[in-house]
Amino acid sequence: MANLSLKHIYKVYPNGAKAVNDFNMEIADKEFIVFVGPSGCGKSTTLRMIAGLEDITAGELKIGETVVNDIEPKDRDIAMVFQNYALYPHMTVYENIAFGLRLKKIPKDIIHKRVIEAAEILHLTEYLGRKPKEMSGGQRQRVSLGRAIVREPKVMLLDEPLSNLDAKLRTQMRAEISKLHTRLNTTFIYVTHDQVEAMTMGTRIVVMKGGCVQQIDTPKNLYCYPKNKFVAGFMGTPQMNFFEGTLLKKGEEVEVTFAYSDQKITVPYSLFYKVKPSYLNGDCPVYIGLRAEDITLEEHKVQKSLTTVNIKISHLEELGAETLVYGDLNMGGDGYVESSTRCIVKLNTDMSQSPKIKFTSGEVVKVALNMQKAHLFDKVTEQSILPKIPQNNYLDCTVEQGKLIFCGEELALPPAINCPNLYGDLIIPTNAFYLGGSIKAKVLSCERIDSNYLTALKIGDRILYASNLQVENASFINLGVDCKKITVLSQGKQVISPLPQTVCLYGKLIKQKQKVSLRVKGKIKSKNQIVFRLEIEGAQFEVSDYITKKLISVLGAKKAFTTPLRFECNISDITFANEGIKAKVLNLLDYGRQKFAKVAVGEKQFFVAENGQGLKDAHLLINLNSASVYQADLNVKIV
Repeated sequence: MANLSLKHIYKVYPNGAKAVNDFNMEIADKEFIVFVGPSGCGKSTTLRMIAGLEDITAGELKIGETVVNDIEPKDRDIAMVFQNYALYPHMTVYENIAFGLRLKKIPKDIIHKRVIEAAEILHLTEYLGRKPKEMSGGQRQRVSLGRAIVREPKVMLLDEPLSNLDAKLRTQMRAEISKLHTRLNTTFIYVTHDQVEAMTMGTRIVVMKGGCVQQIDTPKNLYCYPKNKFVAGFMGTPQMNFFEGTLLKKGEEVEVTFAYSDQKITVPYSLFYKVKPSYLNGDCPVYIGLRAEDITLEEHKVQKSLTTVNIKISHLEELGAETLVYGDLNMGGDGYVESSTRCIVKLNTDMSQSPKIKFTSGEVVKVALNMQKAHLFDKVTEQSILPKIPQNNYLDCTVEQGKLIFCGEELALPPAINCPNLYGDLIIPTNAFYLGGSIKAKVLSCERIDSNYLTALKIGDRILYASNLQVENASFINLGVDCKKITVLSQGKQVISPLPQTVCLYGKLIKQKQKVSLRVKGKIKSKNQIVFRLEIEGAQFEVSDYITKKLISVLGAKKAFTTPLRFECNISDITFANEGIKAKVLNLLDYGRQKFAKVAVGEKQFFVAENGQGLKDAHLLINLNSASVYQADLNVKIV
């Protein structure tokens, strides 16, 4: 069994076409991972790079602890199932399943045992003597699965294995493959363009588009918390409704205006606490996403709802257990063409056939929108502006005599922040809270999401979010705020800025001759040896073999030493030392809990945790094991 690690994987063809762009993922042992996306998105190319059938242009692929970039497919301990079965027509089922083991010269008794076990798992025992032409499509696909599982691989790769089957067989084979994964207890990576297959089979799903990963998440999180408009529209049937509109905050309410229509609704501001204030000024166009099941025509729900709009019905689609009602918010729209006013409503069949509810083309009806389930996306970037884990909290605040006042609480500003009295907007990152301060808060909920905790807090009459606290629900706690992370705006100007956390430095890889002393037959002899170093801002640093090999393999043996490199690291990865990059200390900033020195390296200025260095010239060391290395001119990440 094995885990997989894909770091900065690229596939660029000789004509310059970039099929896969900076693919990063850690796959745990025994996971069932599904790659999904439209044709040409790079999912099969990624799978073929894992299999070794495509060369990796750049990046590192590990299976277990072994880097397999240059290892032949036959030596990677993987098995692959193809879309077209790839069976030998002149061989029986038994011979097809056993063929790969015979090539490996496995003893006959072991081959026979594995083939019989695979046949029992896949219900093929009675077909072992048949030829492929005597079998159905589903049976042939099971044979190709059998040929893969007898190899007992670390990783099973499946490339759209069900796309040639009819709908009934696909449903049956989905269940068979899921059951097979449970029984074999190994890592599965499955490629499909069918989002139903992805949602029903995968423990995690990778959604791709144009060679780029859009989101990696569980089926539930992809459906409920899509990161962008593409993921929201791709996952779920029918596609999510996307209405173009604007949001205008009016006190504790937000007015939602639908574009290309004169219709508006009003919702509580509490639903949009996570939204950046710049989207709530009534001028910034957004997409309001609602799934068909979150819009209803049921009369009693419409009567109770405070968020209703009118739609003009165009047509219905009867799907057996449910009916889709198509309409348009624009009374001049036709409901057939996908647009930012078309509306799809999902009804169960019993309701659509009720004598009280009859729909005719052109009829105008009232529908209720469940705005608690609404998704919001930036119209330009199409990224979610209402994420599950928000990055920031947005609040009104005042500053009076060195104190920051928000939600009825006072916070003393540290000496590093000198701010005049003002009324403005406060931005507190969700990771800026810590336990033990003077701010009183009630814990409304604490939910684990992947490796983070999303905690909803009530401070005064506002709900705020923290992403780094693990606390008990319904408890009362005292909080502090890391002031080096906050932002305060007044009249559109930034009067308090967060301390920059990222540092960019430039350099290159160099090689030098160095004399080393060796003991040969009892005598000490000197010998020249090639050593590699990184030259960063005029200082030389020892470099690990891993980074050296990575730079040479990606850039080439010659270009590796002439290509300009950019090094990005966190300020916590830079320390004062007796040697290293020459820097001038400009001044010291006291943030109470921490002190920082502002330093200059050439024309670049940044901050380093202060260690009593004082106001004088200094040298800096970088923890290169934590730094990211980019090809500076192309902005391609290498390490």
